[in-house]
Amino acid sequence: LCKEQLILVNKIIKMAYSLLRIRKVSPFGISRVLQADKASLWRFHLEPECARFLRFGVFTRNYGKILGSSNYDFTGSGPTSSFDFTDLTCPHTWYPIARRKKRKVILHVGPTNSGKTYNALKQLERSSSGVYCGPLRLLAWEVAKRLNKANVPCDLITGQEKDLVEGANHKSVTVEMADVTSVYDCAIIDEIQASLAFYFGRRRNSTINCFMVGCKQRGFSFTRALLGIAANELHLCGDPAVVPLVEDILKVTGDDVEVLTYERLSPLVPLKVPVRSVSDIKTGDCLVTFSRKDIYRHKNTIEKAGKHLCSVVYGSLPPETRTAQATRFNDATNDFDVLVASDAIGMGLNLNISRIIFSTLEKFDGTETRDLTVSEIKQIAGIAGRFRSQFPVGEVTCLHKEDLPLLHSSLKSPSPIIERAGLFPTYDLLSRYSQAHPKLGLYKILEHFVENAKLSSNYFISNVEDMMKAAALVDELPLKLQDKYLFVVSPVDINDEISGRGFAQFAQNYSKTRVVKLREILSDDTVKVPRTPTELKELESIHKVLDLYVWLSLRLEDSFPDREVAASQKSICNVLIEQFLEANRLISPIPFSSKKLRSRRKF
Repeated sequence: LCKEQLILVNKIIKMAYSLLRIRKVSPFGISRVLQADKASLWRFHLEPECARFLRFGVFTRNYGKILGSSNYDFTGSGPTSSFDFTDLTCPHTWYPIARRKKRKVILHVGPTNSGKTYNALKQLERSSSGVYCGPLRLLAWEVAKRLNKANVPCDLITGQEKDLVEGANHKSVTVEMADVTSVYDCAIIDEIQASLAFYFGRRRNSTINCFMVGCKQRGFSFTRALLGIAANELHLCGDPAVVPLVEDILKVTGDDVEVLTYERLSPLVPLKVPVRSVSDIKTGDCLVTFSRKDIYRHKNTIEKAGKHLCSVVYGSLPPETRTAQATRFNDATNDFDVLVASDAIGMGLNLNISRIIFSTLEKFDGTETRDLTVSEIKQIAGIAGRFRSQFPVGEVTCLHKEDLPLLHSSLKSPSPIIERAGLFPTYDLLSRYSQAHPKLGLYKILEHFVENAKLSSNYFISNVEDMMKAAALVDELPLKLQDKYLFVVSPVDINDEISGRGFAQFAQNYSKTRVVKLREILSDDTVKVPRTPTELKELESIHKVLDLYVWLSLRLEDSFPDREVAASQKSICNVLIEQFLEANRLISPIPFSSKKLRSRRKF
């Protein structure tokens, strides 16, 4: 550009920025989405500052056309580009409010039961304003309860609830609900190590550790919080394996980074002998297995011996039921003194466990049966012997002798270094991409965006397989892109038959009338007492459908008006599930000595 053109561009930039500063536009172009409350439940909203930046990109592209350049492209496929919407190489620039602060980032790293989160929360309590971001509703509940009990008024905001406390300057939220448009004195992102998973490739020896929560699509929420929360102090709690990646990511943000290392507060002793029979089970034991069917079989085996009653915890149980089961197990005054659980106990629950017993060190991860990772073994084993509990020394062992070498070697090994953090494009980026490809549905937009996205070496595109399944369903309906996106990012278990049907029915009814009455989807006799494990599983799925309705009602209040009915039905589900768990004797017990055909491990 010549000097005159550069001067003109500079003037246009200033004028455009001035105009956009005073013009608040909803990320969806509809004013009703922008709410006065910055803790809006629209978890996928585009931050206003970022929206201005993107619209400025469109503005400069159009100006380029005025100057006669014909090679402007924003689809990610052309030879040159003035604004490439598939370029995700600098995600830290998406959060200008955080970039205007020089944050002090403090990493609290150490094993389970080392006091790292406790110390971070103490700082949050002392701060003038703050936010706690956890991976689970259970953790958000616990922290909100703790702060309010300490006379620090604290709001609770999750995808399914919004409990506001008068005068609160603190918030406890699930990580997706982190508000990156507000400024805080102190912020915490907890359990970062829980975001460890496997990056796309599933081969046992070629997987890449990365930022990704147990739910495969949530890794980008942690990355968004890490880069976007504007706080004077940002505390990160997790495994030492996150340190190199976090330090590398934050090199470009200008933040000061400090690492605090913690040691375990109570001993954890790996035993040299397995638990050979049900007679070896004792009060405070937790038997860990990885299938719902085996959880109930082991429960009945232990209870049939007549010495113990068992609480159970697994992932598909409603959070309220998991909390109730954990509370019952922790209560020394009742007879439920043994816990049978999946790896869902790995976080979010305070449990008085004396000994962890692995029934197996293999799990089916949705694609294949694989060995547990070092991180998974250490996370689960570390729950035993919680500091200042009734069991000051934790123990860990297995049911089968051949599993002991892997257990012992894993506990001695450091967790593999995490190499990449998850990213996902904002709605506004997908919308602009859609404008370049107006004939494509959301499924194809996601597919094309994922295939064409440009990334730096620190990032990967989060696995959107389930999102794309949901997108394929909503693409068949006459919905706008923003409505499709809302349904696709909703917490639906699309692989669960009942949940998937409920999701499809909600979307279909919404597309027809814009009002979805719960009674049109679920009849009055849908929620009933389960009599068999199959009926229990169906009731758990119905709870997920009700949870989805509540989530949608908090975002489309006029269109999903039966939130109170859904919440009431959820409570009934919790009671009925609890009753079944207390009375269940319907599954034949499995002998402790029985073994499935197992492949020999090499060490």
